[in-house]
Amino acid sequence: MPLLARSVQTPLHIDVRRGAVADLGRILADGRISAGGDVAVVVGPGQGERIAEMIRPSLGSADVYTTTGGTLDAALELAAKLRSRSYDAVVGIGGGKTVDAAKYAANRWGMPMVSVATSLANDGIASPVASLINDGVKGSYGVHIPYAVIVDLDFVENGPDRVNRAGIGDVISNISALADWDLGREVRGEPVDGLAASLSRVGAEAILNMPGDMQDDVFVTILAEALISSGLAMAVCGSSRPCSGGCHEIIHATDTLFPGTASHGELAGLGALFCTFLRGDERRFAQMSDCLVRHSLPRTAADVGLTREQLAEVVDFAPRTRPDRYTILEHLAMSPDEIRRKLADYDDAVAAR
Repeated sequence: MPLLARSVQTPLHIDVRRGAVADLGRILADGRISAGGDVAVVVGPGQGERIAEMIRPSLGSADVYTTTGGTLDAALELAAKLRSRSYDAVVGIGGGKTVDAAKYAANRWGMPMVSVATSLANDGIASPVASLINDGVKGSYGVHIPYAVIVDLDFVENGPDRVNRAGIGDVISNISALADWDLGREVRGEPVDGLAASLSRVGAEAILNMPGDMQDDVFVTILAEALISSGLAMAVCGSSRPCSGGCHEIIHATDTLFPGTASHGELAGLGALFCTFLRGDERRFAQMSDCLVRHSLPRTAADVGLTREQLAEVVDFAPRTRPDRYTILEHLAMSPDEIRRKLADYDDAVAAR
């Protein structure tokens, strides 16, 4: 993954609550985001279009663009449209694909970007990364962190439950990513940014043992704030290291070998649990496994529709997705036969819980 622009700048405005979208017009009136009120609103299919219509009276001369998102081509097409007029800012409203396309397009022309998330599937709502598919392969592109992040719990509540629960897997995977970062420090002398690590860890620890579920406003608020903190951690560090280790190598390998298997957050939780098992950290394994069960998230290959042999292929391929990154997978350097044996032991350990 390319090095991100290191920045300690945090969003000018973070708002996580019910009714937050209603204040979007006031937020955009902040001279630091839009001097003249000329903004481009980017929406995806579904809730994004409904929100845009709801807030249109407060957006003044804003233009609304619809994007399918998800691919580099869609983001480049959107960027070309944004050149049709001189905009002060770009507002991305919708799920991760829409927000990532808006982030990339805005970054291309140096425009401030406001993220309005309608789901909590992953930490992309506030990260300096746009995940986009190019030639069938999902890649990570460094962008500027959003200038403002808005999460309206009313719209999150109306979104697909499975999509929102996936964000839990992405958050708790930070625990595994940080363990990999510490391993890199011990073995390769890799520097660890303490502030970035703290921002990554605080939300993950909160979600790991917190009671409640996606029907609980307090829990959903903490989850949203944890995802935002993950984005800030990456911005402070200048790379995705605080939130991406062997767990995310497994995600990228799965997306490459078996595309469409499961969502980013679902695979993050599974990958983090397996990497934690490989470390032999029984306490963390128990905590993480219990959290995934509590929120009905996958833990095994079968849970995401893969065979054990297919997951073994994924684990074998995973280090090639981030050749510059040192994780437990690189450290153990397992042969295919060793991976199969470890996965069999892992399945036994999961079943025992």
